[in-house]
Amino acid sequence: MDYYFIGDPELVTAFRFVGIGGKAVADSAEAKAVFLRVTRGVDETAGVVLPGKAGEGCRVLIITEEVADWLGQLLIDWQLSDQYPLVVEIPGILGRLPGRKTLVDSIREAIGIHV
Repeated sequence: MDYYFIGDPELVTAFRFVGIGGKAVADSAEAKAVFLRVTRGVDETAGVVLPGKAGEGCRVLIITEEVADWLGQLLIDWQLSDQYPLVVEIPGILGRLPGRKTLVDSIREAIGIHV
């Protein structure tokens, strides 16, 4: 599996329609448990490392902005670790969270040109 999704139940279903597996999460604890299982092969409920399960073959992990907020520093540490899966944040089912920049806004800020 090259892609995996963590987020809202509705979006998990939508991603499954295009062949991308995923897991719906409802709170911070669930998000962290699924994130650790996907990235490190750690099953927090059993407190063990699952042999051969790190990353679950996932190269790109897609998460909603809400899940990214729940993961907090754990996500930042992972992104700085230079390991797979790469993490991509997308807006959730209710749209972009307040205060989040779009990709276009970030590019405009970086190059200083507004077209």
